[in-house]
Amino acid sequence: MVDLFHLPNKVTLNNMLEKNMKNRIVCWFSCGAASAVATKMMIAKSNDNQELVIAYCEVEEEHPDNKRFLKECEIWFGQKIIILRNEYYKGSIYNVFESNYMRTPAGSPCTRALKKQVRQKFQKIDDVHVFGYTAEEENRLNNFIDANNEIDVYSPLIDRCISKENCLSMIENAGIELPTMYKQGYPHNNCVGCVKGGMGYWNKIRVDYPETFNRMAKLERRKGYTVLKEPKTGKPLFLDDLDPNRGRMSEEPNIECGIFCHAEEQIYNAVRLIKERMGRYTIAAL
Repeated sequence: MVDLFHLPNKVTLNNMLEKNMKNRIVCWFSCGAASAVATKMMIAKSNDNQELVIAYCEVEEEHPDNKRFLKECEIWFGQKIIILRNEYYKGSIYNVFESNYMRTPAGSPCTRALKKQVRQKFQKIDDVHVFGYTAEEENRLNNFIDANNEIDVYSPLIDRCISKENCLSMIENAGIELPTMYKQGYPHNNCVGCVKGGMGYWNKIRVDYPETFNRMAKLERRKGYTVLKEPKTGKPLFLDDLDPNRGRMSEEPNIECGIFCHAEEQIYNAVRLIKERMGRYTIAAL
């Protein structure tokens, strides 16, 4: 296994705090549970010598309930979230697709245009970037670092062995209602109708959001591209040809709380109390 915590641009929390780095910390909030918990952890552990900002790349096709979740998280954080948007595409995946494929082996053009390019425009050369990769996602973090080796990255959830299920529980324990997409059984709070989804995902979208399903199906036919392929042959599979019984997807997220998320909640609650009673306080040992 690759040792992610000794890669050249992998920042450790203790080094960040003990050296009193002046670098700006950017917590990338996605309206997902994991990014919210990662942000909360960083706010609790940061000190006055570090500028910390929370940034969110807004996408038009995300569920409207995300705005409610964002506002409640701002209250939880005690800090405003900077909302960023690619105005050239008006923040819409469909505007991106008008001049691009919808999905390629190299990735989705909507992610590149609406998130990566927006991040690159906002970031400073010496920023420390905080992402909500969970304990199960070490490989994803490794791939991200390989593809973005010009930036410094910190993943507090992996550092503390916090799982996705832990994050869902921590959000609920904070008194924040989970975003609608989670409650409907989707594993991630991505766009409604994410082109990265498989057959089971799209069949669930067909039931829960038929207008979205039909919109994407019509776009596929008009452009001649598909978001799905036959797994054995690799041939394009149009959504309006998708058998409603194909694919599997869990109906509800598995929400549980283990020892690590419980311990982390105790840490950031303790830090919050200290800051309230004594003013902002540097705790580099956390």
